[in-house]
Amino acid sequence: MDNYDPGKDLFLLGIWNMKLFKYFCYLTIKIAKPLLETLITSKTRLKLLIKFFVAATNKGYLNGLAQEFGESTNAIRKELNHLAVAGYLKKNQENNKIQYLANTMHPLFSSLQKIVHQHLGLEFIAEQVIDRMGDVQTISLVGDYAQGRDTGTIEIVICGHQLNHDYLVGLTRKIEAQIDRRLQIKVSKDIPEGGIVLYTYQSAN
Repeated sequence: MDNYDPGKDLFLLGIWNMKLFKYFCYLTIKIAKPLLETLITSKTRLKLLIKFFVAATNKGYLNGLAQEFGESTNAIRKELNHLAVAGYLKKNQENNKIQYLANTMHPLFSSLQKIVHQHLGLEFIAEQVIDRMGDVQTISLVGDYAQGRDTGTIEIVICGHQLNHDYLVGLTRKIEAQIDRRLQIKVSKDIPEGGIVLYTYQSAN
């Protein structure tokens, strides 16, 4: 972006100070402290960030988002406008309707997506599964959270070889205690269609 002013963007997002934002990124990403709710006090704006930044492929329309969140169209429109003006969201005209989706070209897109994943506990889940479950090949997010709906139950699918099934129940309870959400872990031979891949094994060769 030409003449990019991050301070202006952060003001519109609800974060008033660039230095504070950088410190927030450090806390969230480096020491896994989910502080997104502390800085972004608008619950509607937070829901929209989760909706569009948990996966860049997620899209939405005003009326559909209002129904999904159980809020008025005016409240949703106000927050969509904030995020669109700041450049975080793109707007596409489609059959007389405006479709919203994340602007992946925004300079802060990657940082915000990482923060949203950390806020939901997705990175912590992936780390725990990789460390404890054996030869993990892929970890995929499916269900409501893959669609950007913060419903309280995270569903993931693990693919791999010689996985430690006996440890699954204990691992699930341990993770739930840390992320303050329910967790459902499924083991499959196939990568689920439509899921968000959180981890893929990379061979050292």
